[in-house]
Amino acid sequence: MRGWHSRLLPLALAAAAGIGWLFAVPPRGWWPLFPLGVAALTIALYGAGVRTRILVGLTCGLIYHGFGMVWLTDFNAAGYVALVLLQTFLLTAATAAAPSARTGRWAGGWWTLPAALVLLQAVQASFPFGGFPLPAPVYSQVDGPFMAAAPLGGSLLITATAATSGVAVAALIIMRGRRRAWSVAAVAAVVAVVPTAGGLLIETEQVGTVDAAVVQGGGPRGIRAVHMDSMIVTERHFSVAEEIDGPVELVVLPENVADTDGPIAGTELDRRYGALAQSVNAYLVVGVTEGDGDRFRNAAVMWGPGGEITGRYEKEHRVPFGEYIPARGLFERLSDDTAFVPRDAVVGEGEALLDADGLPLGVGISYEVFFSDRIAEAVHAGGQVVLVPTNASSYVTEEVPSLELAAARLRAREFGRDVLMAAPTGYSAIVHADGDVVALSELGDEAILRDDVPLRVGLTPYARLGDVPLVLLAAAVLLVPPAWPVVRRRRRTAG
Repeated sequence: MRGWHSRLLPLALAAAAGIGWLFAVPPRGWWPLFPLGVAALTIALYGAGVRTRILVGLTCGLIYHGFGMVWLTDFNAAGYVALVLLQTFLLTAATAAAPSARTGRWAGGWWTLPAALVLLQAVQASFPFGGFPLPAPVYSQVDGPFMAAAPLGGSLLITATAATSGVAVAALIIMRGRRRAWSVAAVAAVVAVVPTAGGLLIETEQVGTVDAAVVQGGGPRGIRAVHMDSMIVTERHFSVAEEIDGPVELVVLPENVADTDGPIAGTELDRRYGALAQSVNAYLVVGVTEGDGDRFRNAAVMWGPGGEITGRYEKEHRVPFGEYIPARGLFERLSDDTAFVPRDAVVGEGEALLDADGLPLGVGISYEVFFSDRIAEAVHAGGQVVLVPTNASSYVTEEVPSLELAAARLRAREFGRDVLMAAPTGYSAIVHADGDVVALSELGDEAILRDDVPLRVGLTPYARLGDVPLVLLAAAVLLVPPAWPVVRRRRRTAG
């Protein structure tokens, strides 16, 4: 590309991609803008050198992450800046790693950007701080056709197929003649076949139902836990739960709706929750925060119909800057916001499962719904339905509740399990195994969501194989194609 206007074009396209992705993810949810953004990036990277590819990634990343993660400032301003810069760096690494496809001599060049985005998403699931996947654009696709790929290859395959469709759009614009026809045909085949194959795969088998109620106590949003009397939240949920009408087998209350200085067993709250379980003659699962010296435990505790505690699961994947401060000493010097997280959560242990008299209930507490490995543990342990007690009340806007809902829908489709999500102020939801939301609360309102929830057994291909096959394939696409032209030249020379 020559001339100042040509040098600016890739940056303009990168900015358009960042804006498009911003409007693609929840709560806006305009899903076609993600593949269209990939199309813009593909054109911006076409024939570009490393320097331009770096500038393209920086431009797209700063817009997408800078505006898309503003909600983090409600918790920690220094953490917001650090995470925006880090996520932008990761996206820039992805665009820099995507080789040019300018010559069109090898088809692999068209697949490098989708492969790079797949690897980027895989990295976000484990880095930094054990993973921070919320910026992943895959959540934009829960209402799109590529969601059908979830049981086959999970969120990574959704990203791959959606991004590949964007490449097809770019190929239509860039290529000419026979090359365009072959490029578009190859890309279209992948886009059409993969989601269809996922949708036609053997589904998990329904083995019964459970009459379930999800309780949302309601109340104001945007209030920090350190500024709220925990008993106000507790009493709201008791009040709403006592309105449950008719027979029910399972009642789910949100995360953090009970707060005790030590173990809840033997306390007055233990007695009251036991009495509630007896009154509705059901298993009652409650999100409990228990003090543990200078730390705390975040647990889902279950009471049986007889009023006794029958099980518990303690959260294993903690929220950075929400349930613990990474490198606390450093961030305490950088920001006063660490005062809102005065103590760190204990890392839980054990299976993500509660046994309700032979009914295995998988559990993923709050942030864990963003991590497929946490839900995979629950399903492999035998969970026939997945419970997600959560709490996004501290956030003023609807971004985080919307992302949590999207993640719950994604996990339901990946693993073929219904998901019951309970939040103090929303969103609470009942999501069927096909990803459809059959009951949804309003933010801030009181709500009781009821449904005869299907119980399912069996494993999807994704539940069996996980992310490793897609990660290896994406790595191969990035590493192998650059060597192809060299191999061909050597063969011609030898001939």
